Amino acid sequence: MKSKVAVVRTGPETVIRDYHRAMDLAGAGSVLRAERDLLIKLNLSWTRYFPACSSQPWQLHGVLEDLLGRGYRKDQILPVENRTVVTDPRKGAANNLWMPVLDRYGIPFQPLTEVEWTVHKFRTPLMKLSEIFPRGIEIPALYAGKDVLHLPTVKTHGHSTTTGSIKNSFGGLLKEVRHYAHKYMHEVLVDLLIMQKELHPNIFSVMDGTVCGNGAGPRTMEPYIGNIILASSDPVAIDAVAAKIMGFDPMSIDYLRWTTERGLGEARISEIEVAGEDIEKMNFHFRMKKSFVIWGDQMLRKGPLRFLERIALHSPLVVWAPAASNLYHDFIWYPTIGRARIKQFGRTEWGALWERYRKF
Repeated sequence: MKSKVAVVRTGPETVIRDYHRAMDLAGAGSVLRAERDLLIKLNLSWTRYFPACSSQPWQLHGVLEDLLGRGYRKDQILPVENRTVVTDPRKGAANNLWMPVLDRYGIPFQPLTEVEWTVHKFRTPLMKLSEIFPRGIEIPALYAGKDVLHLPTVKTHGHSTTTGSIKNSFGGLLKEVRHYAHKYMHEVLVDLLIMQKELHPNIFSVMDGTVCGNGAGPRTMEPYIGNIILASSDPVAIDAVAAKIMGFDPMSIDYLRWTTERGLGEARISEIEVAGEDIEKMNFHFRMKKSFVIWGDQMLRKGPLRFLERIALHSPLVVWAPAASNLYHDFIWYPTIGRARIKQFGRTEWGALWERYRKF
């Protein structure tokens, strides 16, 4: 059977029911059956709010409405997110307006910084992570045996060209030291999908493309009104369709090609059943760029400054890196370029919807 990806057109007035339609078209009924507890892996790329950067409040709202309608009890649903060296999950959940939605339904938010982590021995050989973490790969103890539902957004990424369902697991299956994996991002994304297939009986993804991110993702982007929602039980296929819509050839992106070659999913558009919209002529003409921070990171890990990598990124001196990232993102880019783009977004229909969620 072909992998199926649903692509649904939407707007602010119909977005909640359009999430249900997308999930139905993608076959959620055969995957999300309330037989097991369900992790909702949110996407937090910035503690602050920036359009398309992190899971949208209406994305979480629409998915919760669907899940409760499918018979899930509130205590079966566990929304989770981790921290990075530059994000705080509790502050991010508040700033991105997830908390008003979760509070409305009486569903608690679980930062992965506050749960037990344990070394998990994976049966399938991994491409790079076993080498990066030779003492063992720690994962949240609560992950094994639960289904997982990812809530990524349609956007570019300076390390991986595009980001979506597969990359969303990066923030759940690896601790804060996951920045060590940046050097081998595409290999690590393959590993993460292998790991998920061992841990989770079912994987489902619902991707928000109402407002997309073009350029120097995953943070310093240009918001783009896409008015689409994607859903699938194949993480490779949904990322491939999103890549195609953004304007990329999915099979030219290493992590999508490698996961396809290993039989972990399908990135060949001709082999994917797309339900809903016709994506043949859909092209947002996105271009991946590298932010100043990602450019500097790659100079140290893979570029002409790599002779400094060990002392700069693998020693106690590494504290300079998150400090520099926070300084650039939060105190230089956000108050200037970022604020202007947020103001422009605020004049759109989706910006008006965002304001309504402040009082949800």
